[in-house]
Amino acid sequence: MTDQTDGASRAVVQGVQKMTPSEAFAETLVANDVKDIFGIMGSAFMDAMDIFAPAGIRLIPVVHEQGAGHMADGYARVSGRHGVVIGQNGPGISNCVTAIAAAYWAHSPVVIVTPEAGTMGTGLGGFQEANQLPMFQEFTKYQGHVNNPARMAEYTGRCFDRAMSEIGPTQLNIPRDFFYGEITTEVPQPKRLDRGPGGAQSLDEAAELLAAAEFPVIISGGGVVMADAVEECKALAERLGAPVVNSYLHNDSFPASHPLWCGPLGYQGSKAAMKLISRADVVVALGSRLGPFGTLPQHGLEYWPENAKIIQIDADHKMLGLVKKISVGICGDAKASAVALGERLAGRTLACDANREERAAAIKAEKDAWEEELDEWTHETDPFSLDMIAEQEQEEGNWLHPRQVLRELEKAMPADVMVSTDIGNINSVANSYLRFEKPRSFFAPMSFGNCGYALPTIIGAKAAAPERPAISYAGDGAWGMSMGEIMTAVRHDIPVTAVVFHNRQWGAEKKNQVDFYDRRFVAGELENESFAKIGEAMGAVGIVVDKLEEVGPSLRKAVDLQMNEGKTVVLEIMCTRELGDPFRRDALRKPVRLLEKYRDYV
Repeated sequence: MTDQTDGASRAVVQGVQKMTPSEAFAETLVANDVKDIFGIMGSAFMDAMDIFAPAGIRLIPVVHEQGAGHMADGYARVSGRHGVVIGQNGPGISNCVTAIAAAYWAHSPVVIVTPEAGTMGTGLGGFQEANQLPMFQEFTKYQGHVNNPARMAEYTGRCFDRAMSEIGPTQLNIPRDFFYGEITTEVPQPKRLDRGPGGAQSLDEAAELLAAAEFPVIISGGGVVMADAVEECKALAERLGAPVVNSYLHNDSFPASHPLWCGPLGYQGSKAAMKLISRADVVVALGSRLGPFGTLPQHGLEYWPENAKIIQIDADHKMLGLVKKISVGICGDAKASAVALGERLAGRTLACDANREERAAAIKAEKDAWEEELDEWTHETDPFSLDMIAEQEQEEGNWLHPRQVLRELEKAMPADVMVSTDIGNINSVANSYLRFEKPRSFFAPMSFGNCGYALPTIIGAKAAAPERPAISYAGDGAWGMSMGEIMTAVRHDIPVTAVVFHNRQWGAEKKNQVDFYDRRFVAGELENESFAKIGEAMGAVGIVVDKLEEVGPSLRKAVDLQMNEGKTVVLEIMCTRELGDPFRRDALRKPVRLLEKYRDYV
């Protein structure tokens, strides 16, 4: 594709000047280093869009605006810069709500620009009119509404500043007629907070708890990634000899090759991590809000150490002690707080120094046992899964066990890889197998848990880091929601590798029907055409895998095509209908029927 920004100037105009609101908007984007925007063109912002190219801004057109929002999320999470999404007023904007909600729970600095119906028609029920601020009020950290064209630069700059300072999405709402006219204004320079380590008293209290701890454990959360604090987390862990567990869906927050790494907590996480944290007398939750879903029992283990002292460190004071009872709360930057704690422990004799070798042996033993279990865990062994395996042995074709597939994919992962996962049964089982060496490498829809997330998010990540291999995971249900964005990847030369687990069902919800509704399946079956062939019809390379020995080589081939030939690949893996544990046993109850006509439905 020809770069529409070739020859563009990135110099920002200085001082108070006459300009149009569209120029003030574009120049404020430039001041905030915006190079890419995801969305679909629309008349509501066409006057500003017309000058994106000379401003050095590329508008990447998508298939659906939800995809644009997810791309902005992936872009922000990889780059550490803003992700920006824009669309036509009304339906183009309402299409983005789900994606912004996902970005909110991922703490992504996404700015959604929402051009609005013109001020002279507001309230008349005109074409594509909608009240757009309430749509996003639950999922944004700040909402800026441009109430006068002269304030365009002011509100635009504030939305970009707040996205960074509040660590989450913001909304910039602009009546479409406010892009026009002549104003006198100044383009504001970005304001970035210099976050500190937290209060001295709380840091001192935390250091005393750690000095007395005999089995400290560190939870490395998303805040470690966002603060670029992996090295500082490592230094603190090494001083303590403490096992480090990843918070749920933040598998990239500590390098998997490190001897103190123990894997993720939460759904389909690491038994080693869970068994070790259950032994903790002091837990340091570094950059984690300790979300409720990420600390639920798993693998039959009630692993949260109820009697341990909890030190929680988070940049948002509202998260401290919100979910779990804590002993010390530190409102601070994960990097600065880890350094401050390390300084307080330096030169001291710690209680945990005496049993360092014993704890190191325990860490290694638990990790080795978990790896051995994963190697032997070739398929699910519950009665339903065994029935499905037997049934599919009678069908035509070869059907692969998801756990074996995930293990082979893990082994074939390239260095410096970025992976996004969708929501679904196989995708969630993948949490046991995804390991990373560097931060900003793993992306999932977090607490919002929406389908259709993985593909557009990895496209956004690839746009931000084209030098890195980019791979998405999706089941066939979630894949159907977003597969059209393959056209975006192909059209705009943003090559990615999309792994699709084809098991012909809505697996996560179907598992609930197995466990609670006596296998009465309603709306859970999905009979599909070949996703590889559909991908080929959209301009991608399609590869079908139905032999286990072909899984790793096929992934390596797809990544080679991505990195060396600029090809997007749909890698369709034919999987059995076996299912892993359900998401939420705690969220459902066995059915009770009181009316006679429903008595058998128990």
